[in-house]
Amino acid sequence: MITGLTLSFFAFTSEGGGSIIDVNPGVIFWTVVTFVMLMFILKKVAWKPILTALDQRESSIRESLEKAEKAKEEAEKILLENKERLAKADEESKMLVNKSREYAEGLKEQMLKESKEQAQKIVNDATLEIERQRETAFEELKSQVAEIAVQAAEKILKENLNKETQKRIADNYIKEITKN
Repeated sequence: MITGLTLSFFAFTSEGGGSIIDVNPGVIFWTVVTFVMLMFILKKVAWKPILTALDQRESSIRESLEKAEKAKEEAEKILLENKERLAKADEESKMLVNKSREYAEGLKEQMLKESKEQAQKIVNDATLEIERQRETAFEELKSQVAEIAVQAAEKILKENLNKETQKRIADNYIKEITKN
């Protein structure tokens, strides 16, 4: 199952004095020395800047995380303050609406009361005016009745009584009528 190419590879390596899997102590020594020197050079030249860059990166990430945490806490604080302000504003608006409603109710009641008082005053004034007009009309009627009675009595008793006596009798009669 080994193909011709593989056989030629083993043949090539075996002709040159060793194969890949052969252990050669000189090569191992120089490989280790080269590796140690490379590590020393990398440590002096590259590891410090790489580690410094990594430390700086770690510090900047840590600072960013701390800033983000502070920003988150501050945002939560502001959110809480805003919620409190909103609740306070909502409460104040409800209180303002209630005060406005109470004021409107009071104003309505006051206007109704004043309207009723004004209507009552108008009714009272009209009643007084009617009473005054009635008394005036009654007085005029009494005067006319007295005059008519005097004239009638004068005609009837022309010869027996004088005009003053007839008027006095008629006035007394009218007073008796108004008493009844």
